[in-house]
Amino acid sequence: MPDISARQHLPEEGKQASKFIIWLIGFFAFVNVYSMQSVLPLVMQEFGATPVQAGYTVGATVLAVALVSPFMGMISDALGRKVLICFSLFALSVPTALIPAAGSLPLIIALRFLQGLAIPGIVVVIIAYISDEFDATSIARMTTTYVGGTVIGGFSGRFLTGHIGDLFGWRGAFTTLAALTLAGAVLVAWLLPPSRRFVANRNVGSALRILRSHLRQPRLLVACAVGFCILFSLVGSFTYINLHLAGAPFHFSAAALANVFAVYLAGGIVTPLSGRLIVWLGARRVIMAALAFSAAGLLLTLAPSVPVIIVGLILCSSGVFICQSTSFSIIATTVVEGRSLAAGLYNMTYYAGGAAGSVAVGLAYEEGGWSGSVVAIFIVQLMAAVIAYFGFRQPNEASR
Repeated sequence: MPDISARQHLPEEGKQASKFIIWLIGFFAFVNVYSMQSVLPLVMQEFGATPVQAGYTVGATVLAVALVSPFMGMISDALGRKVLICFSLFALSVPTALIPAAGSLPLIIALRFLQGLAIPGIVVVIIAYISDEFDATSIARMTTTYVGGTVIGGFSGRFLTGHIGDLFGWRGAFTTLAALTLAGAVLVAWLLPPSRRFVANRNVGSALRILRSHLRQPRLLVACAVGFCILFSLVGSFTYINLHLAGAPFHFSAAALANVFAVYLAGGIVTPLSGRLIVWLGARRVIMAALAFSAAGLLLTLAPSVPVIIVGLILCSSGVFICQSTSFSIIATTVVEGRSLAAGLYNMTYYAGGAAGSVAVGLAYEEGGWSGSVVAIFIVQLMAAVIAYFGFRQPNEASR
């Protein structure tokens, strides 16, 4: 059996190197997920697509991630962590490279779906890898480091494709993205240490038993429910705030709307620091505080002032990212057996929340404009706060 004490006393340079690699994995996974958003007008123009048809190029990826995530957990528990992470990164680069050659919108949608099929092999398995390879005091910091990478990756995907697309067209943007993804796959394969504490579980019956056990674990189910609300809020707010800012009295141009995603950078800075808060204050308090900040920021976006709206979006997105990293930390520290399966269940509900937010908040926007969207998102954040408050209580708190 590997030496646990050795795992708990990594030299400082080893810890920093591990954080860098974990951050890179988050970055390269999410640089692709929402990258189509910033070049949708170009795609719509070339293929004569309606907004809904073009929106499928974003939704197809999110849908595939939600569908595959639970099964990827089982596959990871059977085959291993590093091999699946690296394979998925290389697999992700293939449809990304084919998108620039696509001659029809349905083909682009299909390739975007294939991108989504590869992503759970990264985002699900890395949480299990962190749980396996790091001691309890490091898990929170590593998960927040990973989430920080996903934040910067999500921003960079939108930012790069938007600006490169403006210069060389959307096909040139995805050619660049494919090269970047392939380079990331090579880098992670080279730098990510092999799993030292992974124990394979190839027994399907055992996997089903673990799944049943997970479904009876309240803290895991609570984390999944909170995750649903988190992405509901993020997708809903950052989809329909664009329509709000494009209309009166702001009249933002397409370029100005693309730059709004720069608020994600604040989340990339704040989220890694939240690991210390989780250790000091506990997961429930951190989630409650983050949801309060996010809700306050959401209300600020109702102001008729662009600077105030930007501050509101920074608070809103940073709070959501902190909630996400805290939920990851709860799963990593709560689940002992079948960790990647647990992460797969979380990702399924998380991305299902994003899909629900894109529809429900849109319906609210059609009925009541941005104010209607804010009400819908606020209600879901309030639900998340209630679920977290009661669901993450320690046993000795329940009797108080």
